[in-house]
Amino acid sequence: MIDYLVLGGGSAGCVLAARLSENPAKKVCLVEAGRNISARDMPPAIRSRYPGRAYLDISNIWARLTARMGVTRQPGRRYEQARILGGGSAINALMANRGAPADYDEWEQLGADGWNWHSVLPYFRKLEADCDFDGPLHGSQGPVRIRRTPDAALSPFVSAVIAALAERGLVRKADQNGAWEEGVYAGALGVSEQGERIPTSVCYLTNEVRQRSNLTVLTDTVVDRVLIKGGVATGARLLKSGGIVEQLMAREVIVCAGAIHSPAVLMRSGIGPANDLISLGIRLVADRPGVGGNLMEHPSIAVSALLEKAGRTPFKDEHHEQAIVRFTSGLRGTGECDMHGAILSRSGWHSVGYRLGTLFFWVNKSYSRGRLRLTTHNPLDEPEVNFNMLSDPRDLERLKQALRLGASTLQRPSLRSVCSVAFPSSYSPRVAKIAKPGLFNALRRGLFSLLLDIAGPWRSALIHRWVTQGVTLEKLLADDRALTAFVHKNVGGTWHPSGTCRMGRIDDPAAVTLSDGRVIGVGNLRVCDASLMPSIPCANTNVPTIMMAERIADLIKAETA
Repeated sequence: MIDYLVLGGGSAGCVLAARLSENPAKKVCLVEAGRNISARDMPPAIRSRYPGRAYLDISNIWARLTARMGVTRQPGRRYEQARILGGGSAINALMANRGAPADYDEWEQLGADGWNWHSVLPYFRKLEADCDFDGPLHGSQGPVRIRRTPDAALSPFVSAVIAALAERGLVRKADQNGAWEEGVYAGALGVSEQGERIPTSVCYLTNEVRQRSNLTVLTDTVVDRVLIKGGVATGARLLKSGGIVEQLMAREVIVCAGAIHSPAVLMRSGIGPANDLISLGIRLVADRPGVGGNLMEHPSIAVSALLEKAGRTPFKDEHHEQAIVRFTSGLRGTGECDMHGAILSRSGWHSVGYRLGTLFFWVNKSYSRGRLRLTTHNPLDEPEVNFNMLSDPRDLERLKQALRLGASTLQRPSLRSVCSVAFPSSYSPRVAKIAKPGLFNALRRGLFSLLLDIAGPWRSALIHRWVTQGVTLEKLLADDRALTAFVHKNVGGTWHPSGTCRMGRIDDPAAVTLSDGRVIGVGNLRVCDASLMPSIPCANTNVPTIMMAERIADLIKAETA
């Protein structure tokens, strides 16, 4: 009999499997829909600390998953979520930041007892080995090795933007994971001593851990549903390659499939909004209307510029998100440092991206909420995902403010030697399509790159004709209605879905789990991933998710001690 059946081998699932199998008396089974990767067989696109290609490979993601971003009637677009052992940590941007202490105090205020900053800091320290800083805020022995891009490796463009932001009062600060305050920081990255990616399938599921006799790892195996008898989880129904159906029985089931697929698993298992499940012919086990609700993201928009040859990075394999700016919008009803901007030395893995620098902004603390729903009970069908971004007017106004900041920064005279032709940008389906590897795209990108290099005074016309399709910063900044329409149409996410199985108190109808991840109304069943977050932290969500898995692993261990 399996003691702990972990459904989902992403950032959280790998942590739980590693920590729970430390007790040789407990049998642990980890199930992942995607393929296995280890330290020995990571493909170059995943291994690289320039993470520009890993998420474009459909063998690494849920290829049929789409999502609607905003409140306009724009069609759904591909939404890249990892389908590979290690999850998001295997394809993400490697950023290793925590968010604000106030984020976690807010979690406790929203009903997640025990998740305040004082309680979570030891787990942030436990997971990390910080190479640059020590002291009470940092760890030195954890699996995730963290360092910052050294000044010598910063691109001329990034250095110039840092100086320009300092002129505006956003000065350089040392530690992104130190005091929570405005400023510009070298981004904290999770990389190995060789400067390579270290997904949780490598830094937690080490070769030694994988050799444990009490740990089994099943890959290429899709979770259909949790098996529940008499209100108690007893195992899971799985679909293996070749259409083989298997049932595994366990004393405890832990769903770690991420903020998109964990609620889908619960709903297929009969846990969720009663009317929705009954309409799909799913037997109701527990009426929890919060399952699939509270869907959160960091809404994003960007401003880019054509890099002069003097502004391009000489280190093509270096990480592109070399610095970040944290600032306060000052908008009524928002908090301190509620905005984030990534300063990108390049804007894509390809030749065109190498010639473009970007300020990529997102709302650090967003207030819009969306929902996902099942469309069928077939585990191979994706849920319907609607983020409903910018439904809260505070999110819209702050993205407009960010676009203005980006425009004024990239158009400053001090940047003329490194960049020109600033323009509004976003990660649109059109951009994603051009970025796909392939001979035809390579030829198109190569031709356009050549034209950008030789066009001289016609470069602006070239960019506004072929890249922005006639939209200019000048037009947007002169017309607030046009700016509003542009942001609504082009708002994107940051691949940080969260909140869809949120923690809370037992009397909260919107809560799905208690503060230890236990699903309300069903025994021996937990959730552990970003779906637990009651509110979105001011951070890339990978490291907060690892922290949550570390803490829940300890809570589970304490119950059997």
